[in-house]
Amino acid sequence: MGRFASTASTYEHLRPPYPGVFFRNVAQKLGLTERCALIDLGTGPGLLALGFAPYVGRIVGVDPETAMIEAARQAAVRARQALTLIEGKAESLPPDIGTFDIVTIGRALHWMDRDATLARLDGLVARDGVVLICASFSVTDGRNPWLDGYNEIRRRWSPAKLWEEAGQGARTHRDLSAFFRGSAFAPTELVTVETRHTVNMQDLAQRTLTYSSSSPEALGDDVEALLRDVENHLASFGRDGVIDETIVSTAQIVKR
Repeated sequence: MGRFASTASTYEHLRPPYPGVFFRNVAQKLGLTERCALIDLGTGPGLLALGFAPYVGRIVGVDPETAMIEAARQAAVRARQALTLIEGKAESLPPDIGTFDIVTIGRALHWMDRDATLARLDGLVARDGVVLICASFSVTDGRNPWLDGYNEIRRRWSPAKLWEEAGQGARTHRDLSAFFRGSAFAPTELVTVETRHTVNMQDLAQRTLTYSSSSPEALGDDVEALLRDVENHLASFGRDGVIDETIVSTAQIVKR
């Protein structure tokens, strides 16, 4: 069982969402059309693949986790969208898969072997294609006043090694220049979309279980204790069972 096997059923609905305006803005920026082919590496439940589906033609999702592949398959059925799914690591995709105009990667880059991934991208990205490194997360500038305490509770209950790995992953995602240094690719423009929504407090507490460092598999018997701590913390910030959340969604455009 992989790190995210126990999060597959909730990941799609509980992680900070990519809003429709994000996909529309990125599609307009890149001039996407139905002639474009897209492959989503580390697709999880298919959030990016299906979000961009209205703007492209062929779409493929790749993930090493069986449960995530099944979640993506079910999401594609609900969306009535054709989606080719491949269970496996992005680094070991076969050469005959062809090239793609857009290669998307969400919060998965830090799980990939850097050298192998860079070498595979060189053959995977079409001549004029782009890599999109995407993320969607709660803003940390104080407009989500509940967030610091929320993350502190997650840190307190998470196994120390997994929390450290999560921090390393965040640093990898932020320092893309270092990741692509010495390769054929370099980050260029950043597309940023900010949105605000309300989220059910229980859903926000359950979101803690979608991260590898605080997944049910990582926490074991401590799941209910973590949820109680988070719900008690959130109670003072909500009203009528919901909390306001400001989210920023980003797409870093990477080109040859």
